[in-house]
Amino acid sequence: MDTSIALQARPAQAPVFSRRLQQAVRLLQMSSQEYAQALSDAAELNPFLEIDPAPQDDGMAEAAPAAGEAEAFDRITAAPAAGERHLPHDESLDLMQRLPLPDSLRAHLHEQLGVLRLSPREAAFARALVEALDDDGYLRISLEDIGAALGETSAEAERELRTALRRIQALDPPGVAARDVPECLGLQLGALAHESHEPHQAVRQLARRILQEHIGLLAAHDTGKLARALGAPPEQVQSAVDCIRHLDPRPGWRFGETAARIVIPDVTVRKVRGAWRTSLNPVAMPRARLNADCAQLFEKHAGNRPGPMKECLEQARWMIGNVSQRAATILGVARAIVARQKMFLEHGPLAMKPLGLREIADEVGVHPSTVSRTVHNKYLATPAGIFELQYFFSRGLNHAAGGASAPVALQGLIRELIAVERPVAPLSDAALARQLAQQGFRIARRTVTKYRQSMNIDPFERRRAPGKQAGLDAAR
Repeated sequence: MDTSIALQARPAQAPVFSRRLQQAVRLLQMSSQEYAQALSDAAELNPFLEIDPAPQDDGMAEAAPAAGEAEAFDRITAAPAAGERHLPHDESLDLMQRLPLPDSLRAHLHEQLGVLRLSPREAAFARALVEALDDDGYLRISLEDIGAALGETSAEAERELRTALRRIQALDPPGVAARDVPECLGLQLGALAHESHEPHQAVRQLARRILQEHIGLLAAHDTGKLARALGAPPEQVQSAVDCIRHLDPRPGWRFGETAARIVIPDVTVRKVRGAWRTSLNPVAMPRARLNADCAQLFEKHAGNRPGPMKECLEQARWMIGNVSQRAATILGVARAIVARQKMFLEHGPLAMKPLGLREIADEVGVHPSTVSRTVHNKYLATPAGIFELQYFFSRGLNHAAGGASAPVALQGLIRELIAVERPVAPLSDAALARQLAQQGFRIARRTVTKYRQSMNIDPFERRRAPGKQAGLDAAR
């Protein structure tokens, strides 16, 4: 039998993105502060490019550059100024990659992914999940929505995303990329098994049961009831509780500068003569333009001869076109969102409609991945406050009588039910689920728990008025 191994070359098609398109994608996914900094950096290196500064707003603060950026930029500009060398065509425009990355959770995870042996497809899925994490280190977006944003909706792609999620959850810090608090703390319990001072295995197993089955009793600090529910000695339960108390429910907080982040709305919406009008915020949108005198002088004397200055002129025109395209895409996506969420603007979160990336993509005429990049770190100022554009996207939960509601609307309804509950008999999560079912919303108790926790509302045991026991059985 012939067992020899042979190599064969097979032609295959793969998308190739031009440098101009790559720059357009990077500009689109930038926040307003990053965008302004990128334009400023580009104008510093390109004599043909001028930036019209955004008008200052008394209520807005300018974003300060990250520590170390000024020094890095000085080193970049020193070489051309001294005549040491001209930046190549593929380097001079990509200025944002030359600045040091902030010490953020995403940068920390990307560094770890960089040392793993992953195929290009595996790396792309893993990096997409990292970019979807929030500042707490949680994955609040479903894998289905992430797959749709990547244009990957097959069952095989979903399995690959789940594998990528497990790979990220194995990285540092422990607990990262969890979908909820029990999963986050459970991942950290698993990591403790590899430490020299880890708790006893029985304690870890008991702690895991508490997280999975009795997290409400844990929040109520009722060790005696926990011991009875678990059928374990109180001292062992206390050891498990102490183990959980030393875990970190927000593993992303130790990275980055989330506490000092400045939010500048990219788009504003207001009601004018009974209609909602959406417009770009000029404070967040500095404009790029060509230095016409410099360009005319160069073209008059240099003509079409190739050279460094010719490349600079071409790059300046690219930047101007991409800046205009970025503004048009953000405005188009924001207008499509506002058109579908008018009831939210009129009546608040209870009127939020389910909305998917593909629905907006079809309306604007772009790919869902473009919508995903557009809504990331972009904010909409409304009469009710400032919201990230991602806030308006969610899968719907079906009604018993037909139709669907967004999770934000159900969260608002849960908040209202809790606001009118009796202090002597607060509603448990199961009771809230039953009341929602009576109103046509079939929602599981664990989903109510997840929504309540996301709104930072205490469980019913802690909401009960001190010393009041009457009505507790009815609440359950």
